[in-house]
Amino acid sequence: MADELLTVTDVMARLKLGRSTVYDLIRSHRLPSITIGRSRRIPAAAVGDFIRNQLAEAA
Repeated sequence: MADELLTVTDVMARLKLGRSTVYDLIRSHRLPSITIGRSRRIPAAAVGDFIRNQLAEAA
């Protein structure tokens, strides 16, 4: 589903990163997110975009 929203824990598992690193990426606007109530959600497409950007920077 293209509009899927992931939790920080989901993103941690997908990227194999720690909680602090994921929040640092959000805080630095390298990983877009939205807040719903007190919950932080990251669009699945944003995670894919982040990975593609990292690959492009590494090339």
